[in-house]
Amino acid sequence: MFYSSENELVNNQPSINDFYNNTLVKAYLNTPAGQLFYAYAKPEHAHTAIVISSGRIEGLDKYKELLWELYTNNFAVFIVDHQGQGRSYRQLANKHKGYVKCFTDYRHDLHLFNQQIVDNHWQGKKILLGHSMGGAIAFDYLAHFENNFSGLFLSAPMFDIHTKNTPKPLAKLIANAAVFFGFSQSYALGQNDYNPEEFALNSLTSSQVRYKNFRQTYQDPLLQLGGVTYGWLQAAFTFIASVDKLSINIPLFIASAERDEVVDNAAQYKLANRHNQAIIKSFAGAKHELLFERDEIRQPLLTSLYQFCE
Repeated sequence: MFYSSENELVNNQPSINDFYNNTLVKAYLNTPAGQLFYAYAKPEHAHTAIVISSGRIEGLDKYKELLWELYTNNFAVFIVDHQGQGRSYRQLANKHKGYVKCFTDYRHDLHLFNQQIVDNHWQGKKILLGHSMGGAIAFDYLAHFENNFSGLFLSAPMFDIHTKNTPKPLAKLIANAAVFFGFSQSYALGQNDYNPEEFALNSLTSSQVRYKNFRQTYQDPLLQLGGVTYGWLQAAFTFIASVDKLSINIPLFIASAERDEVVDNAAQYKLANRHNQAIIKSFAGAKHELLFERDEIRQPLLTSLYQFCE
């Protein structure tokens, strides 16, 4: 297998950009609420399709390296920007605000994308890859809709979240009260417009090269997304409360980031323990964004993905 490396990322950027501009098919999918931006690419000798459900604030532009890498390894790739982020439609006037009415909206969007785009362009084996919030969406989707996926691979899935210095019960109470009193579209306490952190302060990755690449990509104002609203927070807590009632009947791999400060890993182990086809593996030293980590973390992660796809 070919592995993209941090040391060669700058040198490989022309090839990655050429893939993005000339090989990756990009278009918009119409939904009743707005347009979803998506992309796909199918190498001539593709054996498996990997459908990607990305995390909060992410758009497919951020996944250029991974898409190029998977394509180089003869995987067909499909990816969609969730509503409210990336190049997909956003509901609020302030497009920096992370907002959704209900997580079921994400689930229905993914179902529509799989039905109308993925299945129209691919008839072979499919693996669903979800990161963080996208992992929660992917699991929720598979639990509610009949589908033809062979497996679900999750990177740091959001089955629960850290609320920093605010106890979770209090955070839930505040979110519910704010929505009740009409502040669903207001930023939650401490949240604001897109404002990139210095690498030394970031809680996402320990790869300086990939973090720099991410922030350079997000200099495009169309991609920028800030913090979450009370509406998003309430929707997230509602989903989290439902996780124990959800189940899927296909193989599941959960990649857990040892140093995750974004999602609560305990919920990942709890879910894995009640799923009879689940494997969970902790990646030592990893921060939240496993797919954008240092090579010594990212390459073993991708090896696990490739083995899972066999």
